Amino acid sequence: MTATDIIDPISILKGMEDHCRKSATGLPHKVEQGNEWSGIVFRLGKNRMVVPLDEVVEILTYPDLTVVPNTFPWVLGIANIRGKLLPVVDMNGYLNGSVTQVKYRSRVLVVDWRGVFSGIVVDEVMGLRHFHEDALVRESSDIEEYLRPYVSHGYMAEGQYWGVFSLFALVESSQFLKTAV
Repeated sequence: MTATDIIDPISILKGMEDHCRKSATGLPHKVEQGNEWSGIVFRLGKNRMVVPLDEVVEILTYPDLTVVPNTFPWVLGIANIRGKLLPVVDMNGYLNGSVTQVKYRSRVLVVDWRGVFSGIVVDEVMGLRHFHEDALVRESSDIEEYLRPYVSHGYMAEGQYWGVFSLFALVESSQFLKTAV
């Protein structure tokens, strides 16, 4: 074996590192978006709403429920979520008396506010959405009357009004807490 036959792994690795450094491109520069507000977009009937991120603890697929007797029809039942009992409420049923047809896109928004731990059924959760501060709308006539107590403002995006729905205001309402018939 001659001296030229000896392979030096350190020099090979050093050569690979030098080659990678020469051909590497830099990371993209962070583009400042300005002031944005983010929320979870959901659908309630034909209404497209958005709820603040800090008002939702978790988003669940529709769970198995145990029916609770002598409650209003909008109280769908209680679910066992990792050992914790979660009352589940049909938001459409509570707000306007129409029963939500639970489908594969239906989801449960979990809220935990001032001792009220509840699951709120919505027709669909469409993900996270960012709204620029310039799109803020203080009032809109595009919102249905039964939603007005829970929507104080919204955002205009893509020619559509997105009302900011407060789950905290919902669970603080005295009628929401009165579930027994």
